[in-house]
Amino acid sequence: MTKARTTAKKAEPPRPEVATFPNPNPDRDYAIRIENSEFTSVCPVTGLPDFGTIIVCYTPDKLCLELKSLKYYFLAFRNAGIYYEAAVNMILDDLVKLARPRWMEVIGEFSVRGGMATRVHAEYLRESKGNPPRHKN
Repeated sequence: MTKARTTAKKAEPPRPEVATFPNPNPDRDYAIRIENSEFTSVCPVTGLPDFGTIIVCYTPDKLCLELKSLKYYFLAFRNAGIYYEAAVNMILDDLVKLARPRWMEVIGEFSVRGGMATRVHAEYLRESKGNPPRHKN
């Protein structure tokens, strides 16, 4: 078996900060679902473009994510040589750090390549008396 040649840069993309705003209903548990169906990055092995959908679902605490800045955040991945798994986990870590939600999941549904579709799911649940942490940042 031959090793694949690396052609794309393997570095964390510089990502703009996502703006937040105060949660208008901080006393209520409710879910927000954001779907970006035009996510692109670059395969770090082949240098070819990867396409997919990123879905962010979360229960806000004190802050909500502002959509325009989130769009520009996602665009920062466009030329980044990054594996699907790394991208999804990086997005979760960044957004949890900024918004400090009660719960968040990030799902990456990537287009078929070589006859295989890939779905990556990462989840964060804030530690409390009743629930142990599922993801540490």
